[in-house]
Amino acid sequence: MSGDGHRADPATSSAGRRWIPALLALAVVLVLLAGLGVGTALQAPSFARSVGLPVSLLGGEAAEPPDPSTPRLRLAAAGAEAPVPTEAGLATALDTRAAALGDLTGAVVDPATGTTLWNRRSSEPQVPASVTKLLTGTAALLRLDPTMRWTTTVVAGPTPDSVVLVGGGDPTLSSLPAGQRTVYPDAARLDDLVTAVTAARAGQPATKRVYVDVSRYENGGGNGVAPGWDPTDVAGGFVAPIVPVMLDGGRSDPTQLDIPRTSTPATDAARELGRRLAAGGTAPTATVGTAPPGAPVLGQVVSPPATELVRTALQNSDNVLAEALGREVARTVGLPTTFDGAARAVTQVLGEAQIDTTGVTLADTSGLSVNDRVPATALSGVLAPAAAPVGTDPRTAALRPLLDGLPVAGGGGTLADRYTPGTPAADGRGWVRAKTGTLTAANALAGVVGTADGRVLVFSFMSNGVDPGSARPRLDALAAALHDCGCR
Repeated sequence: MSGDGHRADPATSSAGRRWIPALLALAVVLVLLAGLGVGTALQAPSFARSVGLPVSLLGGEAAEPPDPSTPRLRLAAAGAEAPVPTEAGLATALDTRAAALGDLTGAVVDPATGTTLWNRRSSEPQVPASVTKLLTGTAALLRLDPTMRWTTTVVAGPTPDSVVLVGGGDPTLSSLPAGQRTVYPDAARLDDLVTAVTAARAGQPATKRVYVDVSRYENGGGNGVAPGWDPTDVAGGFVAPIVPVMLDGGRSDPTQLDIPRTSTPATDAARELGRRLAAGGTAPTATVGTAPPGAPVLGQVVSPPATELVRTALQNSDNVLAEALGREVARTVGLPTTFDGAARAVTQVLGEAQIDTTGVTLADTSGLSVNDRVPATALSGVLAPAAAPVGTDPRTAALRPLLDGLPVAGGGGTLADRYTPGTPAADGRGWVRAKTGTLTAANALAGVVGTADGRVLVFSFMSNGVDPGSARPRLDALAAALHDCGCR
């Protein structure tokens, strides 16, 4: 099974640290504010510019500020002026802790130089779990237009009393009314689609049938479930069958991340559209169908932009959203929009960007499959250019948002309830930013951290064969140890 915590929690940092560069200190301040429900003022475009991120990530100069209870942390990597840890220093800090993690592989890399400072069989492929999303997010950032939005459309049906819901790839479309928060920030709303369709069909016969067109994705001989997925994950709230249109990622409760999902997300969306179009009358029937060529458009709504979708997929470890992003990458490179096609597309795009994919074998793009294999070198290969100082790597500009999507230890996303005070990992609280990965016997943590001397390091740790209850706190302690030491 796969799952991570999502409870919000304030972050703290330990006292007695040496001087830290201003940007890293700012990271802790932001996490503290996040836990206290403060931070709206920090979203101004001037703040985005000051940390090296484009204003477009904030929605433009006139963007409405987000709700204060869900601040969005926007950080750039620090420079390369701080002292570099030595290999011997890192070995002293990490080797003993690593020994308790069984079949651990991993690497620690200095992103400013690309030098590997600590290596433990990092080229050996392991079951990666959800750190796979780092590869998917990277491919999406490299290949997709950052302003790309998925469009969900309703067109006229083959008969005057029918309409067709055309899936455009957006799994974040929400059934909740405007103003009610869902697990997907800034999601499009079904009610807006209903309003547009109702106005466009004024004077037409009442809607008696709603078709749903899922042809954007190729079936590939499957049922929307990837090879290697545990059936309990599909039923238990971690994923739904992958189709190009669904409401709230198929969740039974749009406000809860890990909640039972529907096994028929496309027809459920069509059924709910029909129910709202009927406005209390007889609900239309809902069935899969294809939009007639050239059918008039009755209404459209759009998703958040691609950069925000990547961020949400990483923060919440959202399997459905990661699979949708993988299929969009497949479309851009001309591969089939299937699990296999999306997996091949992600690997292809990474290779074209000179990221070493040796040993990478993917059955999906979310990491939920036990058939996936990824070495730590591939994880370091995407994180290092994302964290590199500005101007040192041509890939950095495109990949910097990958850091923004990483959960903050003790501060949010899938690290919100980890790095708790009083544990061996507590000193990493607010300093570690990392993507988590958890399956029954596969655990991973990969991200960035600042040392006590202020040097930014990239780390990727993967442990197979140890149960999550034992592995996760030890992985957390490994990353925290990188922050505790200057390691020189």
